[in-house]
Amino acid sequence: KRGINAEFGKQWYQRRVRVTKQTKAEGSPVRNVMVAKALNIVKETYLAIVLDRGFGGPVIIASPDGGVDIEEVAERTPERVHKIPVDIFEGISEEASLDLARKLEFEGGAVEQAAGEIRKLYDLFLGVDATQVEVNPFGLTDQNEVVCFDAKINFDDNSQFRQREIFAMEDTSESDPRELEAAESDLNYIAMEGNIACLVNGAGLAMATMDIIQLHGGAPANFLDVGGKVQEAQVEKAFNILTQDPAVKAIFVNIFGGIVDCKVIASGIISACQKTALELPLVVRLKGSNMDAARDLLASSGLKIQAIDQLNEAAEAAVKCVM
Repeated sequence: KRGINAEFGKQWYQRRVRVTKQTKAEGSPVRNVMVAKALNIVKETYLAIVLDRGFGGPVIIASPDGGVDIEEVAERTPERVHKIPVDIFEGISEEASLDLARKLEFEGGAVEQAAGEIRKLYDLFLGVDATQVEVNPFGLTDQNEVVCFDAKINFDDNSQFRQREIFAMEDTSESDPRELEAAESDLNYIAMEGNIACLVNGAGLAMATMDIIQLHGGAPANFLDVGGKVQEAQVEKAFNILTQDPAVKAIFVNIFGGIVDCKVIASGIISACQKTALELPLVVRLKGSNMDAARDLLASSGLKIQAIDQLNEAAEAAVKCVM
């Protein structure tokens, strides 16, 4: 068996798996091969525990129709999808878990088994600071054993300080190097396919900035959120990351200075432009805290910077730079 497993691993290692919704256009290379005990499945159900913003806590989503996309089940037979809110302080009781196991249409001794697994999954959800634990299928073998056959777990990024062992397992082999570089400086960067680089503070403003660029006929090259505690060095790092993209033909900085000091941003922009000898067109909109001092800095820098107050005009100017 060991020889068979080794041969199987050699055959698959570094081969590319087919393209799915979760892979890049060219597919993904095989870097690890998992060997697991084969089990015969006689029943498939669906079980997930997620954080629900509307409820303000965990919600269990379950259906007796597992092994397929839950979205399809919800669209075709919504009455077969059960949603059970869980009080974060009380957890899920034995009675509630038994009731859920019956709703999943387990029978006989499998009911208590399934209920026990449900309670363990909820404990796991809390213990690892998960935002989602999805088991599909949550099923039954021909030996009447309840098994979590396949699962996906998402973790709360804010829990990294106490879930170090879990986050150390992250596979970054297929991540964009620029995204990893940005994360090291507490910047949120996602590459896109346009040619106007965006440097913004706050996810909401970043989305609005990308939208208004598209409204004027342009295409954003990235999502880059510098956050609310950004310092001058981070602005410089952001510019370094933005200019690594050969597709970028202009840079649009859109900052609302609520928590962020616009003068800090302006100083970082000037420093970054000087250190990188930036030649790309640069449009800057700074509004809010210390914005007058920031404007003065930009104006006296001697750099070719288009400083524009109104968002619509600034976005239009950024798009004109690449037309």
